[in-house]
Amino acid sequence: MKKILALACALCLLFALAAPAAFAADHYTVGICQLVQHPALDAATQGFIDALNEELGESAVSYYEQNASGDSATCAVIVNQFVSDEVDLILANATPALLAAQAATNRIPILGTSVTDYASALAIDAEDWTGSTGTNISGTSDGVPAEEYAALLNGLFPEAKNIGILYCSGEPNSKFQADEIRPILEELGYTVTDYTFADSNDVSAVANNACDDCDVLYIPTDNTAASNAELINSVVLDKKVPVVAGEEGLCAGCGCVTLSISYYDLGVVTGRMAARILTGEADVSTMEIEHAPFEKKFNPVNCEALGLEIPEDFAAIEVE
Repeated sequence: MKKILALACALCLLFALAAPAAFAADHYTVGICQLVQHPALDAATQGFIDALNEELGESAVSYYEQNASGDSATCAVIVNQFVSDEVDLILANATPALLAAQAATNRIPILGTSVTDYASALAIDAEDWTGSTGTNISGTSDGVPAEEYAALLNGLFPEAKNIGILYCSGEPNSKFQADEIRPILEELGYTVTDYTFADSNDVSAVANNACDDCDVLYIPTDNTAASNAELINSVVLDKKVPVVAGEEGLCAGCGCVTLSISYYDLGVVTGRMAARILTGEADVSTMEIEHAPFEKKFNPVNCEALGLEIPEDFAAIEVE
């Protein structure tokens, strides 16, 4: 009997010592909904994963990564499945993914990335905006202040008279950027006109109209434009109209100059935010939207084709 009791005690002690090692590390599940396959969005997702793995360890997080192929309805299907699966956190990469996640849950923490303006996207009144949403949503913004883009355009094209803003009418962030920059450009003396397309089907026609009427085009960060950059590029080069692009990937596809952020670095910032939320160090409802620094860049192929001389403080984009 004594031997049996001693063995039982030893086994209990062994289990007690082993249990912390076996169960100390929490395991988290993260659902990633990315609107469309695109270099900028891909980089943001990878930066997020790399940063979260670095913060918590690769074995601590399981990722359910889904791509909506540019369809908002598919975003809704994806995030609703995440909610059913009871993931610990949702990464919504691009505005339509963020809106789908917002509609799907007010309980699971949601982090957006590649989203330009959260107040506009989430229909929060500008007067009530404090930098955080007060809900289960936070994230990172890929926006650069409109004043910076207006100054860039004015510095390179002071003799231009007509500026066209080309974007998708179905993307709230694109409309927000257009509304932000329009009065600034008008104050600088430009005549500014919006040229909007509903989807990929009318991009070519709208781009042609814009080029016929304008000296320079400004294309904000816009997922539909980015997906059709090659088509837009063929139009603007044929019409000899330079494009100021809202992000580097778009500039590489159809632009001349941009104020560029690193979407990978943007994803890294988002991943670090996720780590603080998952470990309980931060409350998503009070986390302010974070931003990334930017630098001036140019597309050497398009600038050469249009005969544009770019200042030395611009960095060249590698164009395939």
